[in-house]
Amino acid sequence: MQRVTASDIVSAIDGLPKNRVYHYINRKTRGVIEIVRVTMPEGPIVIKRYNPAEGGASAKAKEESISSQMIWRVANSITQNQPINLDRVLGASYNTRSVLESLLAHTPQFYYCYPGRIESTSSAKSKIKAGHKHLIWHPEEPHELGKLVKMDTQIVISEVPTVEAYYDALVVPNDTPEIDIEVQRRHSQIQIALIKIGEQLGFRTWIAQNDKGIIYNNQPIVEMDGVVQSLQNERIIAAFEDAYQAARLIDCIWFKNGKLMPAVLEVEHSTGVTSGLTRMKGLRDAIPSFKTRYVIVAPDDDRQKVFREANREQFRDLDARFFPYSAVEELYALCQRRKIRGVTEEFLDSFMEPTLQLPPS
Repeated sequence: MQRVTASDIVSAIDGLPKNRVYHYINRKTRGVIEIVRVTMPEGPIVIKRYNPAEGGASAKAKEESISSQMIWRVANSITQNQPINLDRVLGASYNTRSVLESLLAHTPQFYYCYPGRIESTSSAKSKIKAGHKHLIWHPEEPHELGKLVKMDTQIVISEVPTVEAYYDALVVPNDTPEIDIEVQRRHSQIQIALIKIGEQLGFRTWIAQNDKGIIYNNQPIVEMDGVVQSLQNERIIAAFEDAYQAARLIDCIWFKNGKLMPAVLEVEHSTGVTSGLTRMKGLRDAIPSFKTRYVIVAPDDDRQKVFREANREQFRDLDARFFPYSAVEELYALCQRRKIRGVTEEFLDSFMEPTLQLPPS
């Protein structure tokens, strides 16, 4: 099945004429949109919006930016011929979401639609009502450039409430005063999520030697179920002379069946991406023949930084993956709620994004 990238979205909007204004899908939203400039290949897209009926004009309107992070978030949520509600995807995080939605709907491959909505999922007699506005990517039948076109659809949406990740009581030792305690706490929460995900998928998790003092749910993190007590007892590490020293300060390592190492993960919330890549590079050099995933776990907004650093010549042989916080917590919440079992390691790949890009020719 085809997929949409940020580059696809930016290229499509760049193809819209710049010498005109565009209306919102919802005509109750007063005003118009003007495209100021588009930065290829992945944004940002700079726009103006104003309401001529209230005396607004292009010359008086301020420039606003649709960020690359926002565009990628939308791109990652799009599936061919399936309605997408951008308000749900983006929530309150971006105040230009209706602008991006409307501009996309003016491009040939995107339509707007109103799928039916199941009123209740708890009743045997659930009713289907008129639904909310959605976009739908329908590339096989493009419409005329620059027009808003509604697609009639028989698709029905079951609007399941958002699943939230939750954490029990967490105490982080404050022995590194140069790092803000809330930054340490967020870093530790993500480590906890990775331990719980690993446990659910049948992995055992190594946590960096310098993070052993974390207390979670009144219990030292090192005593949690599924946490590796000593790296020196892991055959994979013991088989390579320099592997122990290289691995001991890596934030998380997943082990399986004593023979496999599904992923090596560096959580980059408080330190630079380069330091995490360097630690993983050290382990990669110590176990060059061993196949695993090298993963940078970082806030969603750090995507560009992760890609830039992972594509430096010294790190390219890691073939690093990007595991954004939102995807970690989505998988963590799924593990909490559904207690998933029996999935393959490749299941992880649907939550991680490859960072390796071909160098410019």
